[in-house]
Amino acid sequence: MRVDSLWARMWKHRIVYMFIAPYFVLFVLFQLIPLVWSFVLSFHQWSGLGNMDFIGFENYQRMLSSEQFQKALINTVFYWIVSVSTIIPISLFLACIIDSSWLKKRELIQTVLFLPYIVSWVAAALIFRMIFDHEVGLVNIIFVYFGFDPQPWLISTRLSKIPISVLIIWRLVPWYMLIIYSGLKSVDHQYYEAAFIEGANAFHRLVKITIPLISTILSFCFITLTIESFRIFAQPYALTRGGPGNSSMSIVQYLYVNGFEFFNLGYASTIGYALALILLLVSSLQIKSMTRRNKEMSM
Repeated sequence: MRVDSLWARMWKHRIVYMFIAPYFVLFVLFQLIPLVWSFVLSFHQWSGLGNMDFIGFENYQRMLSSEQFQKALINTVFYWIVSVSTIIPISLFLACIIDSSWLKKRELIQTVLFLPYIVSWVAAALIFRMIFDHEVGLVNIIFVYFGFDPQPWLISTRLSKIPISVLIIWRLVPWYMLIIYSGLKSVDHQYYEAAFIEGANAFHRLVKITIPLISTILSFCFITLTIESFRIFAQPYALTRGGPGNSSMSIVQYLYVNGFEFFNLGYASTIGYALALILLLVSSLQIKSMTRRNKEMSM
């Protein structure tokens, strides 16, 4: 009876289902099926042509024992730590300035600050590659002008991650600044006026009022920035090609090299599922922490 009733309701609203059907068809064809197929593929050795050889957990064992994978994972964690520890504070600082009542020409300044986010990753990476060039880069020209030695930013295993980190910060700060600014607009300014009357300075108002009231927004920024950091590919690929010596290679670039340069599709699928598991674990911990914090604030 319930099945008949369900089909009757679906038939009654068949026009609605017809309009939303293309989304589900595309989802199944280009997301669900590839997701299941890549999981099956992770237990095989396959180059994309010929027969698939079932090898069990050998791809996972190879990944865990691979020095290149460990290096790519360490590099990715480095990008994540640098991004979280710099982008969110800088974005919060700029959002607070834009939200200040004393600021003149707010719309113009907001537009100028948002411009870096409009530039594509590849175009920005090519620009930064010229800026950090060892011979004629603007950064080394400034270094020489102030009496410092020019640095091999893009060809040094010790320094290669710095230009990539600077590019990530420059490109993503405007986006998270806008998100935090939208959260600041929902904060009642009467809190600030009351705190000012009580003698609280700007730092105390930021720590005691602003951050607690937009903690949900900041947690959202942390989660999305974590996902963004672990998915970086264009930045190291365009700036350093992951080198020198894999010193700046990200985990997604390592996946790309194995999948589309060495055509080891089974091993690349294994790396993809390892990345998904890491993101799921980090995001789950952050969501759990955010939920606990919200419960404590509501009590």
